[in-house]
Amino acid sequence: MSTNTHVHPPDEKRALLVRLRKIAGQIAAIERMVEEDRDCPDVLTQVVSVRKALKSFAEVVIHQHTHECIAHASDTKEGQRKLRELLTVLERYVE
Repeated sequence: MSTNTHVHPPDEKRALLVRLRKIAGQIAAIERMVEEDRDCPDVLTQVVSVRKALKSFAEVVIHQHTHECIAHASDTKEGQRKLRELLTVLERYVE
């Protein structure tokens, strides 16, 4: 894992946090559904929804990383290092 930090502009950070809070709410709803012994298809429908939301969140982060961190790297060597890091993570992401 990289030890570098990335400072998101306030509007980007706010949008990411809103997405994460929605996902957290969806997960809490799934937990309640299990506690209430809801039908499995209903639970699984919510699980699919959370997976899609996480995928969408990841796509936004990937997009931001490629356009901000890699494209605006301090030099070519740094950009290549950041690209290798991203590719390593993406290899795990697509498993």
